[in-house]
Amino acid sequence: MFRDQMPGILAIVLVSGIAFCQEPSSRPAPDSGDHPSVAPATTPSAEASNTASIPAGSKIPLSLKQAISTKNAREGDAVYAETVFPFVLNEHVLVPSGTYVQGKIAHVERAGHGKGRAEILMHFTTLIYPSGYTVMLPASVENTPGADDHGVKDDEGTIQQDKDTGKKVEDAAKNGVYGTLGGATAGSLATGGLNGARVGAGAGAVAGVAWALLKRGPDVKLEVGTSIEMEIQRPITLDATRIAVAKATP
Repeated sequence: MFRDQMPGILAIVLVSGIAFCQEPSSRPAPDSGDHPSVAPATTPSAEASNTASIPAGSKIPLSLKQAISTKNAREGDAVYAETVFPFVLNEHVLVPSGTYVQGKIAHVERAGHGKGRAEILMHFTTLIYPSGYTVMLPASVENTPGADDHGVKDDEGTIQQDKDTGKKVEDAAKNGVYGTLGGATAGSLATGGLNGARVGAGAGAVAGVAWALLKRGPDVKLEVGTSIEMEIQRPITLDATRIAVAKATP
């Protein structure tokens, strides 16, 4: 009878063993310690807190570090300036005073003979922070505060010599009068009588006006320390962690 039950018992034992082998283990596998460590991902909020932006249209006061004149300036010449006051936005200093500003001259035009006015156009291209952090920028001249002989004539930032028509007319008149008087005297002495004075007066007047027309108008001259207001033309993104100068350890 026991022999008759043996096949069934063996079948039960075999099925139980297979099921036991296939049951997943609930215990976690031991950590071998060979897995590489994974750095925590930077959250968008953390990245945002490390960036700042200078809005388009922002105006930053500068001081010119070298003299510029339309008499000898050339297109492509470098321009060097420095911020004289911190630019602050939302209680954060985005551009500290003492930040260097570099640019270049884009156009130069001297005054003509008897007409036209001298003008110069410059663009600012780079901010160099005291920390060494460098930012590329598009910026132009918005104003030249305190200047009494030149000003900005257009949206591009062209600096133009002020119109001095009154002075030119006065000079021309003086030259004409002096020429007329001198010519009249010379004509009278040379030929004698009223006719000689009239001929000499006409010649003197022509000479005086010709001298005024041949003389160039004044150049635009920007001395060292000239105040310039720079305008940012499009938003500039900054790395806020690189703006401040690192403090030296004692």
